Amino acid sequence: MADTQLGLEENLKKFFGFGQFRGLQKKVITSLLNKEDCFVIMPTGGGKSLCYQLPALMQEGTAIVVSPLIALMKNQVDAIRGISDHDGVAHVLNSSLSKGDIQQVKDDISSGMTKLLYVAPESLTKEEYVDFLKGQKISFLAVDEAHCISEWGHDFRPEYRNLRRIIDRIGAAIPIIGLTATATPKVQEDILKNLQITDATTFQASFNRPNLYYEVRPKTETVDADITRFIKQNDGKSGIVYCLSRKRVEALAQVLQVNGIKAVPYHAGLDAKTRVLHQDMFLMEDT
Repeated sequence: MADTQLGLEENLKKFFGFGQFRGLQKKVITSLLNKEDCFVIMPTGGGKSLCYQLPALMQEGTAIVVSPLIALMKNQVDAIRGISDHDGVAHVLNSSLSKGDIQQVKDDISSGMTKLLYVAPESLTKEEYVDFLKGQKISFLAVDEAHCISEWGHDFRPEYRNLRRIIDRIGAAIPIIGLTATATPKVQEDILKNLQITDATTFQASFNRPNLYYEVRPKTETVDADITRFIKQNDGKSGIVYCLSRKRVEALAQVLQVNGIKAVPYHAGLDAKTRVLHQDMFLMEDT
């Protein structure tokens, strides 16, 4: 694990291979290491996850990361395991695990091996897990996609409203970091109030993204051909096409495949095995 004698930059280089921090990352991490509550508003792609991953790797105990997105949790766990000598350094705890898998997760946490435990809010409400975590050393709790807490937000998840009560049961002295890429002032206030961290230091990054280019085009009657042509004009690059329904996802994937494009569908209606396979294919740039 981390050498506590090393500075932040040295640990950043050791674990992630980066030579320097981006934007507000260093200030956020320093605040969290000082056991202070934090609230981070940072655009997608701005490096939010490193704000809790690095301090988790640098401290004793396990950091609990609450996330609503199973695909994102798996992606992050795989990435952390890729920079460690032990798979037990990061785990997901959810309903898809067998009893043997759950016991392995518990053993790795109890031994001090697990630095990051990713859980969906629904899983964290289970008495079995809360009772187990009460007896463990928890370094801090990270609430990713924190806008899901707010009833004023566009992605409200009722289970997120119970997090403060669960945190109190696990250990009231646990520092909390909330992170989101999108939050109006009203949503921000609701998040801080619900998590009872109104004194938290707020870090808000600029949303100016000079590396991004936006273009809006009118939708034509030959939209499938337009999409196919656009993809072929960007040969060698990866991309995601969003559709409004599962049926449309399947149909467009078939159109692209017929036109010689390595495309696969991805939506909640796929069985878990296929969904994981397609996600891994995309992450490995095989599709």
